[in-house]
Amino acid sequence: MAIIKPFAAFRPVSTIVSQVAALPYDVMDRQEAKEMAKNNIHSFLHVDKAEIDLPDDVHPYDEQVYQKARENLYKMMEEGVYQQDQTPSLYLYRLTMAGRAQIGIVGCLPIDAYLQNDIKKHELTRADKEQDRIRHVDTCNAHTGPIFLTYPQQHSLDQLIEEYVEKNDPVYDFTSSDQVQHEVWHIFDPKVIQLIQKNFQNIPTLYIADGHHRAASAVKVGQQRRKENPNYTGEEEFNFFLGVLFPHNQLQILDYNRVVKDLNGWTKEEFLLAIQSSFIVSPWTGCEPYRPTKPHIFGMYLDNQWYVLEAKDTIINFSDPVARLDVSILQKYLLHPILGIQDPRTDERIDFIGGIRGLKELEKRVNNDMIVAFSMYPTTIEELMEVADQDKLMPPKSTWFEPKLRSGIFIHTLD
Repeated sequence: MAIIKPFAAFRPVSTIVSQVAALPYDVMDRQEAKEMAKNNIHSFLHVDKAEIDLPDDVHPYDEQVYQKARENLYKMMEEGVYQQDQTPSLYLYRLTMAGRAQIGIVGCLPIDAYLQNDIKKHELTRADKEQDRIRHVDTCNAHTGPIFLTYPQQHSLDQLIEEYVEKNDPVYDFTSSDQVQHEVWHIFDPKVIQLIQKNFQNIPTLYIADGHHRAASAVKVGQQRRKENPNYTGEEEFNFFLGVLFPHNQLQILDYNRVVKDLNGWTKEEFLLAIQSSFIVSPWTGCEPYRPTKPHIFGMYLDNQWYVLEAKDTIINFSDPVARLDVSILQKYLLHPILGIQDPRTDERIDFIGGIRGLKELEKRVNNDMIVAFSMYPTTIEELMEVADQDKLMPPKSTWFEPKLRSGIFIHTLD
């Protein structure tokens, strides 16, 4: 049974919410963040990526960064950029990109649901990145970026949300620089909140779509606070973390493509011959970059030529939900044995490019600092849920969700 808890959010005043809201901290590097926040003192990147306000030689994990994040957050609160809602509430958050909308419920989720695997995961987390967010949450005493979750679509809940949106005006309605429309509704009526909670009682499992590091970090800070407060009741705010929950059928996963720096010692001709043991290889004669149209087919860009790679049936393990993923097939039968990419999490010879950047970005990288690129067919949300249901893990960089949730719209403090 899924539990969603209302909370009294700190939210930006409506006149400047579009200046505050920022992309998640982990989709950009330091210089990109600095450029995004340039001439915008209200950008939430001053909190979520506070190193932009410190000299470049200060390491992103230096204690100064976390103290600066706290300083910036509470300064925004003191100056009235943020105001706290008076009553525990739920919120609706609708994102519309290129005419396609998804609407999620914003609330708090119990860390125990995560610990008991009622909130399922599909990715490993890295210790250094996890520790970074632990220190950020603990120092700021707040969850500043929501976890992106999904649940099996439920018609009664869809109807309830649709009716509320039709009858009530949003408290926020703005369009970000990437042309995504963001709308937020504030639900403070206890009867409506109870109806939403009742509907969630019929949903046995939630799934993390994006934000595994943020979720793991929030849970560990909660556990740490429990140790510091041995007489805790379970109702304290540190027992819950901030999430946005979307029905699975509204979500869009884009391709997550790969580029590699070299051919691992092979000549072009040797490499093309080597991959034919597992793939049927054909030159692509189209005018545009090759975009796969179904699973188990890949595009490959090498030496100014696109190729179509079709995985042979003999290498596909159709009975295993992880092994049959395209990202697994490419890793097991090409990236590892032929290009020598043993661990894509740590190997500096490989890079990953989200589908939002387009396939021309693959050509650009190969023509600049890489040697070969692979275009992928997107992983589906159903595949993600099946993997999580079997308590298995997807390979790294399997999913790229769009549009991205904005940070800074909702702040959940831990006391």
